Amino acid sequence: MSNVCEICGKHKVQGGHIIRRGLAKKKGGIGMHVVKNTTRTFTPNIQTIRVVENGNTVRKKVCTACIRSGKVQKAC
Repeated sequence: MSNVCEICGKHKVQGGHIIRRGLAKKKGGIGMHVVKNTTRTFTPNIQTIRVVENGNTVRKKVCTACIRSGKVQKAC
């Protein structure tokens, strides 16, 4: 099962992690220089919860933003 929210469709996104070195110009240096640039993934906070759907209880993978905003009704 993939790591995707079944309500809003939030999924993994790729981004970058930049490592800089040196003293900033405003602090009297010659500026910050990029030393390393690596790719990384930003993963959403997906929880498996029991949800009430059409009177039935179903397990769904939902992100925490959807749980907090009240887009799903949790089962007791």
